[in-house]
Amino acid sequence: MSALRIIINGVKGRMGQAIVAAVQGDPEVTVVAGIDQGDDLAAALPGCDAVIDFSHCSLTEGIAKACAAAGKILVIGTTGHSDEQVATIRQAAQSIPLVFAPNFSVGVNTLFWLTRKAAEILGPDFDLEVVEMHHRLKKDAPSGTAKRLAEILADVRGLQYNDDVRHGREGIVGERTRTEIGMHAIRGGDVVGDHTVIYANVGERVELTHKASSRDTFARGSVRAAKWAASQPAGLYDMQDVLGLR
Repeated sequence: MSALRIIINGVKGRMGQAIVAAVQGDPEVTVVAGIDQGDDLAAALPGCDAVIDFSHCSLTEGIAKACAAAGKILVIGTTGHSDEQVATIRQAAQSIPLVFAPNFSVGVNTLFWLTRKAAEILGPDFDLEVVEMHHRLKKDAPSGTAKRLAEILADVRGLQYNDDVRHGREGIVGERTRTEIGMHAIRGGDVVGDHTVIYANVGERVELTHKASSRDTFARGSVRAAKWAASQPAGLYDMQDVLGLR
């Protein structure tokens, strides 16, 4: 079987460079192009099998449309997308295998699974809070991973993310409601990514935490996703699918 030919979009960024390092020595993958600002992705597409994108959410629509038109696998690792951008991603996934995940870490995706199970077991008496911390240069908040954690909690409770998630608290906000999910974003230093889900009841508290100390885990996960997608039909997938955690 020939190596999967990939394009790294956003190759000059932190994640792009981590992916370059991750594929070195992997006989199943070869990088045919590294694309960044000012480069022509469309011109490089004919020579690849898959695109791994860690550029910026503002570019996602154009990338998704280009990959769909060319029939190329797409792995999207950017976060902070609008509803319209997500709609474009879903449209592209009707014609190509597309893996769209807020986090490609095996550990974080295990956290997603555990978060759902803990919410189901502990029940509605536990108050729910999500806390995330990232480096000072991160542009969006909350992180895509934190948003996904809150979406999982909301799904278990029968709530809506846009209606029931409270982003921080300031002033005389009154007592905590029984339905709200707290969300708190911390920024500072060079933190790669810390996420904690808190389940708090009277007399006891459960906390689930994942801490990333290197971007390598995300890079390896994105490459794993691209290789997995190569054997899948057109459709929208995430890392839960890649890891068989559905």
